[in-house]
Amino acid sequence: MRLSLTFVLLLALWTSPVFAQIEIRAPGQRTIPLAVVDFLPMGEKVPEISQELRDALVGDLDLSGLFTLTDPASFLSDAEKPGLASTDVDFGEWRMLGAEILIKGGYEVRGRDLVIEARLYDVLGRRLLAGRRYRGKTGDIRQMAHSFADQVLKSITGKAGPFHTRIAYISNQGGKNKELYIMDVDGHNPVRLTDHRSIVLNPDFSPVGKEVIFTSYQAGNPDLYRKEIYEGREARIAHFDGLNIAGRYRPDGREIVATLSHEGNPDLYLLGTDGSLHKKLTENWGIDVDPSWSPRGDEIVFVSDRQGNPHLFIIDVITGKVRRLTSEGRYNATPSWSPDGEWIAFARMEGNRLDIYLIRPDGTEERRLTFGPANSEHPRWSPDGRFLVYSSDREDGKAIFIMRADGTGARRISPKGEIAKHPAWSARW
Repeated sequence: MRLSLTFVLLLALWTSPVFAQIEIRAPGQRTIPLAVVDFLPMGEKVPEISQELRDALVGDLDLSGLFTLTDPASFLSDAEKPGLASTDVDFGEWRMLGAEILIKGGYEVRGRDLVIEARLYDVLGRRLLAGRRYRGKTGDIRQMAHSFADQVLKSITGKAGPFHTRIAYISNQGGKNKELYIMDVDGHNPVRLTDHRSIVLNPDFSPVGKEVIFTSYQAGNPDLYRKEIYEGREARIAHFDGLNIAGRYRPDGREIVATLSHEGNPDLYLLGTDGSLHKKLTENWGIDVDPSWSPRGDEIVFVSDRQGNPHLFIIDVITGKVRRLTSEGRYNATPSWSPDGEWIAFARMEGNRLDIYLIRPDGTEERRLTFGPANSEHPRWSPDGRFLVYSSDREDGKAIFIMRADGTGARRISPKGEIAKHPAWSARW
């Protein structure tokens, strides 16, 4: 399961942004015309490699909502030229086709080893914006493409993309039991992480290491576990009487907040990463669940029915002061604080349907993101704040979807024919 892919910097040219006058920061603004050329062989021709590279790149960049893709059927002779220096590119051809930025590249296969050369050009400025060389195995093709897609977004917007990350989720694939899986952001390469043969719930990635926490009923009680993703080591870290659920890592990775009920009532507690009890955060007759940290780690948004129906509340971790965030809806759940601290995503039930909403941490500017007859719930942010992953039953049972943070561009990423839910998005690795 350990990735063999290593990234070697070939060159990166950082100058004043060519597209500064466009100020592309989010979907919904003016999109940039982009041409993505099939990567050409620098030795033996392997069409499948070129096709997979292009498919992964185009999928990532299309999801971003920042680009309009130029039809490959319109490409002229420069698309077949192997040279990757700026002097080798016929920028006039691409400008005539309306493209403003261009991606070209090449690949070389040596047994199971693979080298990818990728270039991003500014067509209007007739210059190279960024170039990368990736070395790995032939099985690492998509990871290389995702890494370059991240670089494209960084070159254009100043902030790297989230495509070279992972999504954890719960699935019943291969049987009736709910197990923990991990997959690429585009849904490829799903791998099962647990074999508990029981119910597994609510994963969360460590922000500082390649590990995940989750709740499992393996031992007959909802206990909290920690698992190293690539080494495979696993430990039960919180197994107090009653509930040990909804664990979320603090942004610095040093503590975990979770709901425990060993004292009789489901309250929020701070735990060490080894499960040691640090502090009781809430003490109320209601049920306090679904915590999510602010980016600074000084506040936690959570769900409580302490004032009637389940609503969102925010607690100051130091002072213990609690304030109510939501007032609408009969059921509000699964909040998630955005990486920049500006928004909190959550699910709300209106009638008999759950939809995803955003709200400012001060309770203003509430907005609804999902519509239609399906249930959409359990939102989690991408590490760059551009996207949300969530579960929805809009297609053939519950599945994992990704959409842009404005609610557009929704697409299913979990495999067909299985029930998938409780997604979590990793940091950049």
